[in-house]
Amino acid sequence: MDANYPQAIAFVLRWEGGLADDPDDHGGRTMKGVTQRVYDTWRQNNGLSTRDVAVIEDAELGDIYSRGYWKPARCETLRSALDLVTFDTSVNMGPGRAVRILQEAVGTDVDGGFGAKTQAACDACALPDAVVKYCAIREGLYHTFAARPGQAKFLRGWLNRLNDLRAEARLPGFTRSRDSTIDFGDTNFIERVPDLGPGQALEKWR
Repeated sequence: MDANYPQAIAFVLRWEGGLADDPDDHGGRTMKGVTQRVYDTWRQNNGLSTRDVAVIEDAELGDIYSRGYWKPARCETLRSALDLVTFDTSVNMGPGRAVRILQEAVGTDVDGGFGAKTQAACDACALPDAVVKYCAIREGLYHTFAARPGQAKFLRGWLNRLNDLRAEARLPGFTRSRDSTIDFGDTNFIERVPDLGPGQALEKWR
């Protein structure tokens, strides 16, 4: 539901931090979770000249997150908690992968196309079980990604963010620390994982 979007983006921005430009980060130069490439495209599509993502404005940020991650993953059609985990995954792993994980979590065809069949499966699923499985798939994928060259240093931050997401979604056994400290792990940011392309299958996660 779009009514949940403000709370969802508030969670995402807790973890997106400030400016990051690490050579091992597949996303490249990034500010508050928006990569330079995404920002360039957004500016061009709006008839504006490109500029450094470090100076991105709040209104631009909100529009990019809504149009680029919330709506492509169809989060507005999902129930509370499932919309949150799908949105956060859309931001960190791309909308295409977020939808594929969603489809696997609710037990429908994993093809990346969010149509009537996927919507029906989301509406009919046991919500707590689907959210638990969604997060388990995401955790498995992080371990898969961490095995790639140069990526192991991002694992602790990925898992810290995921466990905070579990706490935000109120999954049993997960609680947020009292001081709400953000622990990015072995780097000062959370790496963005490149999205899957059309027709690409979800990676093995277990």
